[in-house]
Amino acid sequence: MYNNKPKLKARLLLANGMLFEGESIGAEGTSCGEIVFNTSMTGYQEILTDPSYAQQVIVMTYPEIGNYGINKDDFESGKIYASGFVVKNCCEEDNHYKSVQTISDYLKQNNIVGISRIDTRTLTKVIRENGDMNCLITTENITEEMKAQLQSFRISKDITLDVSTYRVENIQGEGVKLAVIDLGIKKSIIDCLKEYGCDITVYPADSSADAILSENFDVVLFSNGPGNPQDAVKSIETAKKLLGRLPLFGICLGHQILSIVLGAKTYKLKYGHRGGNHPVVNLETNKVFLTSQNHGYAVSEEGLGEDVKIIYKNLNDDTVEGIECKRLNVESVQFHPEAAPGPYDANIVFESWINKINEDRLCRKNT
Repeated sequence: MYNNKPKLKARLLLANGMLFEGESIGAEGTSCGEIVFNTSMTGYQEILTDPSYAQQVIVMTYPEIGNYGINKDDFESGKIYASGFVVKNCCEEDNHYKSVQTISDYLKQNNIVGISRIDTRTLTKVIRENGDMNCLITTENITEEMKAQLQSFRISKDITLDVSTYRVENIQGEGVKLAVIDLGIKKSIIDCLKEYGCDITVYPADSSADAILSENFDVVLFSNGPGNPQDAVKSIETAKKLLGRLPLFGICLGHQILSIVLGAKTYKLKYGHRGGNHPVVNLETNKVFLTSQNHGYAVSEEGLGEDVKIIYKNLNDDTVEGIECKRLNVESVQFHPEAAPGPYDANIVFESWINKINEDRLCRKNT
């Protein structure tokens, strides 16, 4: 049965002054963040726990959220990294056999402020027209002090240091010896690499190139993560020192960092790519597949060297979705090959990467 108790009111105030009033679905209080929208129809649990959403307020464009509750299997990390959650309708029942609690209870448990019963269609149009902007969600009356807090909010510089692991972690396997630079990595990416039998060592975002080079790895992966790639100065420095000395792979933020190291510029998209339905074309095969994406910045073609080939492009806006530099043994993609949540079309990227490293290992062994 639905709970008919009167709901606590909540308010969403945008930096442009637009105000939305609805009902609270999370913790009481006030939270600021950069407001962004995600077009996925499912996967809200993975989205909330994706570290790439650190200090952002997520608007779900799909109108019905929470219908299958929260389960024990679909977490991408140990906590919610988003600053707030915005939905049209929030289900008050957890109608799934794996569910252990409702999404509203989960938000309260993690002290996340959320709002429902607002016109998310209109809100998404506002973001599309005006671009990502700061916002404030509160269950209190809005004060001048709150408005000042909203206007002064800025996402932290090199936010990867806030979401990265603070210790080196080893996940043993018999296959490719892989170093992962954790810029805010999702659990599902690690799970995919484990399925390929990789021997994985996860390093914090501020790890040095010397620490990695001392361990005889086959390849280094720069993971997904939040923030402006140009602010990830420690990871950029590490990538520069590793360039040409080990094969380098990158996903999302990792792709942007490796592109910067190869000479490219990055820029902020008006409203980003966030969802599980972004079409990408492989320029070599002309094959199109749907991808899962979550990023607010993109790589410009300007500055990429002649030996850097663009492999993938986004069919919606022609942005760069993947590059390859054979001379320096670098490959990266903007989308998330593990697709959590999202379609499995791009899983072939992991398979291709691992196969190449295995072939290199075999060649070295035979010589």
